[in-house]
Amino acid sequence: QVHLAESGGVWVQPGGSLTLSCAASGVEFSASTMGWYRQAPGNQRDLVATITSVGGAIYADSVKGRFTISRDDARNTVSLQMTNLKPEDTAVYYCNSRRVRIGSVANYWGQGTQVTVSS
Repeated sequence: QVHLAESGGVWVQPGGSLTLSCAASGVEFSASTMGWYRQAPGNQRDLVATITSVGGAIYADSVKGRFTISRDDARNTVSLQMTNLKPEDTAVYYCNSRRVRIGSVANYWGQGTQVTVSS
């Protein structure tokens, strides 16, 4: 049974920092691309950052230089370090696991964790 459990979402003031974590179980973690997405009210779910099984990371332009994604394959966890947070970073943040095989894709989501940036 697949389970992605996000944690770390809280309220923080603009300019502050926060680290989100996602613990995965039931997935082929070391072979999966892990990612963080976010969804603000009334908006679609957008990519924040992803990291491949070999450590290659990509970021949304809006978070480049402020956010860092990392993974720990020994613990099946993926983290998102967020610095210099802005009000527009307010959203529900979702952990994603994606495993691509020939002929199939296994794609899973966590339940999300709320990040609120305001003064």
